[in-house]
Amino acid sequence: MRNNILICGGAGFIGSHYVRSIIKSNNNVINLDLLTYAASKKNLSEFEKNINYKFIKEDIGNKKKMDLIINKFKPNLIINFAAETHVDRSIDNPSTFVDTNILGVYSLLNSSLKYWKKIKNKKNFRFIQISTDEVYGSVNTGKSNELSLINPSSPYSASKASADHLIYSYFHTYNFPCMILRPSNNYGPYQFPEKLIPLIILRALEEKKLPVYGSGKNVRNWLYINDSIDAIKNISFKGKIGDVYNIGGKEELTNIQLVKSICSKLDKIKPRNNKKKYESLIYYVKDRPGHDLRYSLNSKKIFKKIKWNPKIKLDKGLEFTIKWYLENSDWWKSIRKFKYKGERLGTNK
Repeated sequence: MRNNILICGGAGFIGSHYVRSIIKSNNNVINLDLLTYAASKKNLSEFEKNINYKFIKEDIGNKKKMDLIINKFKPNLIINFAAETHVDRSIDNPSTFVDTNILGVYSLLNSSLKYWKKIKNKKNFRFIQISTDEVYGSVNTGKSNELSLINPSSPYSASKASADHLIYSYFHTYNFPCMILRPSNNYGPYQFPEKLIPLIILRALEEKKLPVYGSGKNVRNWLYINDSIDAIKNISFKGKIGDVYNIGGKEELTNIQLVKSICSKLDKIKPRNNKKKYESLIYYVKDRPGHDLRYSLNSKKIFKKIKWNPKIKLDKGLEFTIKWYLENSDWWKSIRKFKYKGERLGTNK
C-alpha cells in the first residue's frame, strides 16, 4: 500500500535520511521544514522533481497552516523529526528549545488529533515522535530501558522529555495512535558540524585544535545513521501503538576514545602535510555546564519485538563518515562560510 507520509523536520540530519530512504519505497512524501540553521533543502535536492515528493517551508507551531496542510494531504503517517537538538545551544538560548520542542510539538499534536478524529480509517493512522536517549539523564551503571525514570538534566533534554509526556498523555486521554522513539547518538553524512564527530573531523582537516570537554571520560552510545533509519522505518509500520522504543547501538566509548579513533583513521585516510599525528591537535577545555557523564540504552525490546539489530560497527561507520566529509567539501564549506565556523558553544556568556 502506498502511504501518504508527512515528515516534519525532513531537511535536517536524521529527517533527510529518513526522506531519502522512505521515498524509495514508492510512498508519497510531504517534507515540512522551517529551514532553521541546521537544515537545508540541498540535503534532498535529488528529489525536487520527483512526483511523489513535495517540500513545504513551514513551522510546526503554526497551527492554522498545519491544519490546512494536514487536511489537504491526508497523511496516514505523521513523523516528527522537527526539533532544536544541540545541548550547547540549549544552554545559551533555552527559550528556542521551549518554543520548538514543547510548544511546537503541542501545536502539531493538536492539529494531528483534530484531523485523526474526523477520518474514517482511524486504524491506519500513526503519529511518531523522534525523541532522544538524553531524556533518561546520566546513568552511572546499567542501562536505561523504556520503563526507566525520565530524568533530563539539560534544557534540551528537558524540552524533549516534556514533549514525550505530552504525546503519551494524548494516547492515554484520547486514544491518539502515537509512538515515541528514543535513539542514541546518531552520526553519519549530512550531520551539521556543531556535533562532536563532524566537528572533530572538520577541525582536524582545517588544522585546528580539537577541543575535548572536561576529562573526556563522558560515555556515549553511537549509532550509524543508516541503522537508525532502518529501525525508525521498521517501528513506523510494525511498532505497537502507545509504546516507547529505545534505538541504541551496541558500542559505547568515552569521548576521548572517540576523538582519538577519528584522529587515527584520519592519519591513514588523509595524512597531515607536516607528517604529525592528528592526535597532537587534541586539547582539553572547560567542561560543559551540567555535562551528563554517561548515556546507555537497553534496546532489547526493539531487538526482540521488531527484529532489528544495528549492522554498521563504529569502526566502519567512522570510516564512511570521514570519507563522505572529504568527498563533499562543498557542502560543509558553505556551512563554514555562512552558518557555523566551529566555534565553542554552550558557555552561557
